[in-house]
Amino acid sequence: MSGPGYPPDRYAGADGEVNVSLRRADAPPELALGAGGAAHYLATGATTGGAFGLYRWEMGFGPTGPGPHFHRGITESFYVLSGTVRLYDGERWLDGGPGDFLHVPEGGIHGFRNESGEPAAMLLLFTPGAPREDYFETLADAARREAMTPEDWTEFFLRHDTVWI
Repeated sequence: MSGPGYPPDRYAGADGEVNVSLRRADAPPELALGAGGAAHYLATGATTGGAFGLYRWEMGFGPTGPGPHFHRGITESFYVLSGTVRLYDGERWLDGGPGDFLHVPEGGIHGFRNESGEPAAMLLLFTPGAPREDYFETLADAARREAMTPEDWTEFFLRHDTVWI
């Protein structure tokens, strides 16, 4: 039984289990992004039992990233690993560098961009672990994007809890 302030126990075994996973830093990305970027699915909502989703987002030389938006049911956090990432805090665009962290609660207006002309990388953390992979893969697939009607886009963003400002 966990102490005050901790969530309820989710594991009831007495001896623990051998069930951890290790992802090596040199593992290939799951998704190639435009302008030389890539997405690494470190821990998805499916692999964490819905607890969180963690992704390493690598941006290439070209400008990239979403404009201001918010989510109704998930939080999103950004931790800059390398380069300069423009982070929108709901009021203004700020330059984030290695070690900078931005947490966005549900409903918080945010966005990110790489406008530096140099590569940049960050960790994206979603809680709880929503199935963001289809969202990322659809946006990265030009043929799939071109085949979508305005009604398809409306349904797509609604399904993926993304409200554009």
